[in-house]
Amino acid sequence: MSVDLSKLKDQKRLLLTVPLRPVQGNRFQPTGFPDLGAATFNAPMLEGDAAACLLVESPQSMANRMELTIWDPGQNKLKDFADGLSYVRVVTEKGDHLTSSIEEAHRLNSVYIQHADDKHFQKQLTEEMDYSEKNPINRKKFVETVFKYDVNSLLHGIFLEKIGGRLRLARALSSFIEAEQAEVVASGGAKHDHVHPKKDEKAGRTPDVGYANVVYPREEYAAKKINVYFSLDISQIRGYGLAPDLEKLLILLGLYKIRALLDDDLRLRTACDLAIATDSITAERPRSFELPGRSDLEGDLKDTISKCKSKFGGEDGVTKVTYKFK
Repeated sequence: MSVDLSKLKDQKRLLLTVPLRPVQGNRFQPTGFPDLGAATFNAPMLEGDAAACLLVESPQSMANRMELTIWDPGQNKLKDFADGLSYVRVVTEKGDHLTSSIEEAHRLNSVYIQHADDKHFQKQLTEEMDYSEKNPINRKKFVETVFKYDVNSLLHGIFLEKIGGRLRLARALSSFIEAEQAEVVASGGAKHDHVHPKKDEKAGRTPDVGYANVVYPREEYAAKKINVYFSLDISQIRGYGLAPDLEKLLILLGLYKIRALLDDDLRLRTACDLAIATDSITAERPRSFELPGRSDLEGDLKDTISKCKSKFGGEDGVTKVTYKFK
């Protein structure tokens, strides 16, 4: 069955809030940050009281997870239904797969891509975008070039600072997970060394290298509510000025990434395994829009990719570059 996008026609954004719950028990482990730990904050609630809230998963992490929904890590290639989408594959001098614009956090701005082939690809991008520090950005060529070589960058954002500090696009698809009325669950554990339970600094048998018993604290959280939020900026996608089929491809791809993430990959960490806590997924905006099923999205994506293939670079959408280790 074809996906009906008519309800998004006059919308600026698609907004989704999906309730989650731990797969087992009540505890979960949030993301942590260097020198900070868990990101806790107080949010004013409707009744005027402040509620202890928690960032369970950051927008950066969710972007990485959504990017990989179309990638087959076992085969180092796109999943079958996504064949033909544009991306850059980086190989070694022996021709072995090294990485790709889909796997790299900075996408086309990855050092392995920009420094590949003695920066030949970087120069190629610069020329095709008609970019010069002395002139205004040719936005049309910038967007078309990004679409040609890495269509995902038009959803997840790009900052080509290795070419020019003005070449950037914000995320059109974003997500994060928050918990409300969250409380710390303090616990701990111990690592037992039945051979040398006591540390011996003179002999070099210390906990930092794996010897001796170690007792450690542990903090997890429990919360009254856990929600994952998604935003698909349809206005931004329209603002790219692409042809209708290309625009449709970006919207379908954004919807698929949301659906695939909810269906498959909410085991964020060993101690953070979440599941959807609702039977249907209906948007906040527009309220009448229900998130399509995965198989419908895959079928429509496959058809739309075939209509857009003339706009993709490389061979069947794949541009291959070689990174030489120095």
